[in-house]
Formats: sequence, structure tokens, C-alpha cells
Amino acid sequence: MTVSGVGVLPFEVREHASGQEVEISGRIDVRSVPDVRLLLHEVIDTGTGDVLLNLADAEIGDATGLGVLVEAFNRARRAGRRLAVVDMTDRTERLLRASRLERALVHRPAGDSASGAPTAATVAPLTA
Repeated sequence: MTVSGVGVLPFEVREHASGQEVEISGRIDVRSVPDVRLLLHEVIDTGTGDVLLNLADAEIGDATGLGVLVEAFNRARRAGRRLAVVDMTDRTERLLRASRLERALVHRPAGDSASGAPTAATVAPLTA
């Protein structure tokens, strides 16, 4: 199942064998966070396996953008799932490192997505 939509931000949700991939485009800030939060809550609450978050075409605009990622990470963990950042811009990566969120969020190199759904062995923490 693939779901896509345009509210404040364009998004696409694709099903994989071991979870779901959510691709978000645009600026994630105080205006768009409520929509992003609702989307991520629905994906986390209704799916199984890893939640793969693709932010290659997204920009974290302010602290609320980082906050929604932390909230989604915690919600996924409580649901017995893992939130994995699949791809991100250099700016987003710098923000995650500066805020030390790379310790909590998990990153899977974007090149691996063509090989199918990730396994626990292919999901690795961000490194310096």
C-alpha cells in the first residue's frame, strides 16, 4: 500500500516487508509539525516493523521540527518499533549531531533502500 498526500507538506508512505517508509518533503517547522505529528502517529500506531523516515527533501526549520522527531522516536519505541532516519540533507545531519539526537535516532544509508526492507543487521547508528 502506498499513500501520499499534500497538506501543509507533501508526504508518501510506502509499505515494506519489515515496516513502512515515510518520505516527507518541505520545511518541518511550527506551521507543519501538527500535520507531520498526525501522520507519524498514524503510521506508528497502525503498522508493524521499522518506521523508515526519509528526510532527503525535507528541511528542519526550527526546534519544533526536531521535537516531532524525538516524539516519534519515543512513540515508536513504546509501540515496540524502531524509527530509522533513512536519508537526510547535510543540514539535517548537522542539526542531529549538534543536538546529539544521532545517539537516539537510527540511520540507514539511502543506498540500501533499493535492496528491499532493512533487517536489524543493516540498520546502524549514525557515526561521526
